[in-house]
Amino acid sequence: MGNQLIWDKRHDIGVDIIDKEHRKLFRILNKLFNLGQQELKSQWVCQEAVKYFKDHAFQHFIDEENYMASINYTGFEMHKRIHKNFRETTLPALEKELDLSGYSENSINHFLGVCAGWLIGHTLIEDQAIVNGDIIKQWQNLLPEEEQVVMGQTIVSQLHNMFQLDSQLISNCYGGEKFGDGIYYRLIYITQEKKRWEFLLVFEEQLISSTLSNVIETKSKAVSVMLMNVTRYIARQLVEHIKGHFSALEQCEVKEEQLLTYEQFQKVFEKHSPQFSLLFDTGKGYFAYCMNTVDMLPNGEIGSSIITENAMAEVEKYLNENKARKNAADQKKKVLVVDDSDFILTMMQELLSTNYEVITATSGLSAFRSITLNRPDLILLDYEMPVCKGSQILEMIRSEDEFADIPVIFLTSRVDKESVKRVVELKPQGYLSKSLSPELIKKEVERFFEKSEIK
Repeated sequence: MGNQLIWDKRHDIGVDIIDKEHRKLFRILNKLFNLGQQELKSQWVCQEAVKYFKDHAFQHFIDEENYMASINYTGFEMHKRIHKNFRETTLPALEKELDLSGYSENSINHFLGVCAGWLIGHTLIEDQAIVNGDIIKQWQNLLPEEEQVVMGQTIVSQLHNMFQLDSQLISNCYGGEKFGDGIYYRLIYITQEKKRWEFLLVFEEQLISSTLSNVIETKSKAVSVMLMNVTRYIARQLVEHIKGHFSALEQCEVKEEQLLTYEQFQKVFEKHSPQFSLLFDTGKGYFAYCMNTVDMLPNGEIGSSIITENAMAEVEKYLNENKARKNAADQKKKVLVVDDSDFILTMMQELLSTNYEVITATSGLSAFRSITLNRPDLILLDYEMPVCKGSQILEMIRSEDEFADIPVIFLTSRVDKESVKRVVELKPQGYLSKSLSPELIKKEVERFFEKSEIK
């Protein structure tokens, strides 16, 4: 690995004790990167370096939490949970992998990649939020950490029982990003008090076809109507088992069972902050579990509603439409639009979706997850993003070898000489003024792809 983390002023948050520790963590990881390049490195040296990184990371968490408490930071508890998750879940899992592999090159590279990604995101997004007084609102309704752990363990156990797979929880803050070709399943329960509970389960198609096809004889690698119906009932059983953890759901009934497109899933997901939003790697494909509750019953359901009388026809229709969308998407370039304005995202979705597969993200964190799970051909990036600015997101993208060549065009509402100069200095592939007419924006995107194909 020839990577190095480069510290510059964009990482400073203006708090001396925190900035010093950030710089030290950068230096420690760079030493580990250098060790990773040495063919004759000893396991003992690597062990000591990893321990050194851990000790400083943990001390940094203590210092940072003391500082947050001293300024009465409103996002203190959520920030502590982020620290705790990295300290008690992520790092132990990485260390276990190092030990089991005898500090193999792959496990060292995995450790470095995860820690480098965490450190970049931690300094540029989470810690910048402290000094800006912001909190990441999407996760403000997450249930306590203990309940997250229990739910994660419960689902891992159920996935093993259902599929005989050793799954791993890889995120308890799944942001609704697309991963591969998915089946989006929604169950809505209503309690006697008229409270609404929504369960969203996302199965990567390859998870269904690679597991259930071993039980149900089929020569096709695609998800069939039969496999889909089996998946529905397995999903129902999973939710029924999970219901046992919530006394409020003892006397409730299913109001709606739906199959959603990804776009419909996004709209449902964005309506409410989830209480659970977990992403698992089963080894055969991804699986996501999301849950939220609302007091009022919203009008206007979306998605294909399934009842006994139409189940087979609706499932077949859903799979056929999914296949048609996938075939159409395979022919389209992927455009990721990153903007904190719902109006801009909706406008860009409507403007470009005829000719391109449009993915949207509202923050630096969700943008980076989207890039990882569903690599785009072009990123349209808001220059004036809150918390993590567009320039910082661009630097994060370029710091990763795997993503560095993804073209980025800035969207900006400022067209004065100084603002344009600052944008151009970052050397994006271009910039577009938000004040341009939709037709001109669309033409500029088309022109970019035309030039790319010529090259």
